[in-house]
Amino acid sequence: MAEENEHNEQNETVEEAPVEEPTAEAVEAAPEAGAAPEAEAEAEPGPAAETSATAAAKPAAAVESQPKTKGKRLPRRLRPQKTRPRRQAPTGTRKQVVREPKPEHERGRRQERRGVVVSSAMDKTIVVKVDVVKSHPRYKKVVRRSVKFHAHDELNAANVGDVVRIVETRPLSATKRWRLAEVLEAAK
Repeated sequence: MAEENEHNEQNETVEEAPVEEPTAEAVEAAPEAGAAPEAEAEAEPGPAAETSATAAAKPAAAVESQPKTKGKRLPRRLRPQKTRPRRQAPTGTRKQVVREPKPEHERGRRQERRGVVVSSAMDKTIVVKVDVVKSHPRYKKVVRRSVKFHAHDELNAANVGDVVRIVETRPLSATKRWRLAEVLEAAK
């Protein structure tokens, strides 16, 4: 029985021995299967030529019946290192920063809208309806939309129906971002 255990242990050690698989470099270096045996014999003189000659003597089915080894990835330490190209230090003088020319007004170009006063019920605030007419980008149909803006009217000068010009301004309240610039046409 001890002999059987020793025999089993020997079989286990044989089975556990790792099978060496060719690395990616060895696979690339190996000649192609379709290459001519004479060319191999001329390229490799000596004992290697004998092994290739014996391989040529074997039937083609025997050579192809060997299982193909799966190309495993190399461990990270064996992979070729990718290095980034170093950035060269700038030579000479640096370019000056080009700044945009200052706007005409102190605070830049403010948007202006022209619309009709819809409501003036609030104190120092008017609601202006601005009609927007634009064509649809794909279908080119003219689309009419209207937007209502709350505008600041310090003197309560505008009345319902007036045509006014409003100018964009800083936030004055939760809804007011516009102020009355001038009344263009008084209501009839």
